[in-house]
Amino acid sequence: MRAAWSGAAVGGGALLLVLLLAAAAATARAELYTALVELEELLETEAVLMTELEGYIAAQEEKLRVLKRHYSEYAKEHDEASQDVQAYLSNPINAYLLVKRLTTDWKSVESQMVKDVGEGFIENITNYRSVLKFPTDEDLNGAAVALMRLQDTYKLDTASVARGELNGIQYSTELSAGDCFELGRQSYNNGDFYHTVLWMQEALQRYEEEYNKTTTKSDILEYLAFSTYMQGNVRTALKLTDELLQIVPTHQRALGNRDYYLKDLESRDDRKKGEDGYGSLPADDAKVVMEKKPKTDDLPERELYEMLCRNEVTVPVDIQSQLKCRYTDLGSPFLKLARVKEEEAYLKPRIVIFHDIIYDPEIETIKRLAQPRFRRATVQNSETGELEVAHYRISKSAWLSDEDHKHIHSVNRRVEDLTGLTMETAEQLQVVNYGIGGHYEPHYDFARKEEHNAFKKLGTGNRIATVLFYMSDVPQGGGTVFPSIKVALWPKKGSAAFWYNLYKNGEGDFKTRHAACPVLAGSKWVSNKWIHEVGQEFRRPCALTND
Repeated sequence: MRAAWSGAAVGGGALLLVLLLAAAAATARAELYTALVELEELLETEAVLMTELEGYIAAQEEKLRVLKRHYSEYAKEHDEASQDVQAYLSNPINAYLLVKRLTTDWKSVESQMVKDVGEGFIENITNYRSVLKFPTDEDLNGAAVALMRLQDTYKLDTASVARGELNGIQYSTELSAGDCFELGRQSYNNGDFYHTVLWMQEALQRYEEEYNKTTTKSDILEYLAFSTYMQGNVRTALKLTDELLQIVPTHQRALGNRDYYLKDLESRDDRKKGEDGYGSLPADDAKVVMEKKPKTDDLPERELYEMLCRNEVTVPVDIQSQLKCRYTDLGSPFLKLARVKEEEAYLKPRIVIFHDIIYDPEIETIKRLAQPRFRRATVQNSETGELEVAHYRISKSAWLSDEDHKHIHSVNRRVEDLTGLTMETAEQLQVVNYGIGGHYEPHYDFARKEEHNAFKKLGTGNRIATVLFYMSDVPQGGGTVFPSIKVALWPKKGSAAFWYNLYKNGEGDFKTRHAACPVLAGSKWVSNKWIHEVGQEFRRPCALTND
């Protein structure tokens, strides 16, 4: 957010004030009192000092006015968040804006505070940085990328998101032109010109409607023009650059780009002259309509994955008709006393949902123990077997063992009753919380044959089965989807999904490839129990066929 006053002007005024005072002091030492004519000159000096002082006071008052406006905006959002912190932060737009307020917006506030009266406050803020959590520029970029991911996966209209709407539901206040500009700038920094154009267009439209401007039109046009060119629309880029040069005629980058665009147009044999001399323009010059080029990598799976996340694909009726719900003891003596609710989600591979299988006190214990241990979730490098972070898995996770609490022991014992498999060689309970637009793109839980080093350090064989506990409801998004079999499971607090990753002969079941859809609204908590092969020889005997 740009200030409405010039810091350079204030600095220059202060410098001039010092120089004039020094000049006045030098004149005093020259005994001006001995000559009236020289005293008359001091009145002129005083008049200049008064003019500069008046300007300095006005600048300080303007600075206070701007800071008061910032405070009012922050206080309003903070009060709203305090009503229900989890609900407020479950909205990805609110979460993005919170990160933005504490990065780019707060840097602007600091730069205003540091002038004259701000040093003491800045020193306090600097001290706070050592004891409080502050988001970084990387956090801001990650939050912006997450919004782009949500926008693409759920086909969200840019204008609707800017209004604070997600799938037609109003979640937050509207974005300002400056907010939209920052989203576009982050996309630009990532080389994502498609989203840069979308958000700079929205920023431009909101700029025209704003009374208190939160950015500058020239900055918007600069990013919009070049990104439009990078999207292949040279004529519109040229038009936008000319509009920028009308505002800032000496803009060096724009002047250079204009020459480059003209040469580019001249080199095109099929260029047709339009009425404006640049060629044909879209009917609506302010809105460049472009189709996003789909990625070529595994396109069918990507499209199916996103359609499942939007709940646009369902299991065929002939398969649905074979699925059953039942009370069952699963052959466990313990469960004969308290049978469980089992719902079949698919048959081959068999995926089931156990309802009301993990309880609120256990969930709260798991969350409380996990949160201090949270680290960025990792994936296993298929070549080295080492764990590493990846852009396609955005969440934080922690690991809990039986020794941490009796509730963890109870949950692990329950998994053994539900699956009939031993937990002695299973991994610890992994607890995961997904952040802004948190997701995990399509992946296998088991290691494929070429992944020789996977789970080697554990010495317990491959992951034979997965149990996925849902520890929160998710208002929008956050489903677990299996693209190859068109199955989508939706988080329901207290339930758990279970499936085998391997056939009985130890071969991997590639139909179990699954993904965690981006969380559109809400906070998604899950915990995973990955069960390994070793120790299951008599509990799930090997078979001669894949079935």
